[in-house]
Parts: sequence; C-alpha cells; structure tokens
Amino acid sequence: MVHYADGRPIGDLTLRTLAMPSDANAAGDIFGGWVMAQMDLACGIRAAERAKGRVVTAAVKEMSFAKAMKIGDTLCIYTHVERVGRTSMTLKVEAWAQRYLSDLMEKVTHADFVMVALDGEGQPKAVPAET
Repeated sequence: MVHYADGRPIGDLTLRTLAMPSDANAAGDIFGGWVMAQMDLACGIRAAERAKGRVVTAAVKEMSFAKAMKIGDTLCIYTHVERVGRTSMTLKVEAWAQRYLSDLMEKVTHADFVMVALDGEGQPKAVPAET
C-alpha cells in the first residue's frame, strides 16, 4: 500500500520511470532537467491522445522543486487536461517520487504545460472535440 505524504496526486498516472545514476549529479541528486524532461514526455503522451495526433510543447509555466529525487527513486508523472482551446491545451502535471524500497510517495514538483496540436505540415491545427 502506497503512503502519500503530500495529499494525493491529481490526474492520471501517465509515466513511471526509475531514476538512475546517469540522471544524477555527484551527490546522487537527480537533475531537475531530467525530471522536467519526463514531465514533458508525459504531457506529449496525454496531449497526443487528446489531440489525436502530433503535438509540441509551447510553454511551461512556473516550476519549482519542493523535494529532491535520489538515485533509485521511481518517478511517477500524473497529468490532467485542464483546458482545451482551439489549437492548444493546458495540462496540469505533477511529479511524484516513490522512494527507493519504500511505499512513501512525495510530490517533487508540479507545473502547467501548454501543448499545441499540429497538422502534417507542422502547422497548428484545431484540437478535435472530445468523443
């Protein structure tokens, strides 16, 4: 049974991955850029499903790191489509760390990602209505 230290995640579990030594600095702390890249991957997955096609990241709104991740932690990314415009959508994204060999889950960071749907020529296209 997982124990959530900081409330419960908002959204759907979209990506889980293990933090490895190549993702860390000399002190064993995971690079914030690596965490952000995993969040971007998860947004790409969720937004492409919603747009039924290609998407790109247009913006990432303010992000700060509340807790560090260490080698061996499992990074769990939760996403929620908060708003859909004509060609873009805003996703709420949370990054949680399941601590190594533990049932403890702690929120590492969160942010809003703005994703834009693209057509075959790489131009913005309308996000289809939800079915």
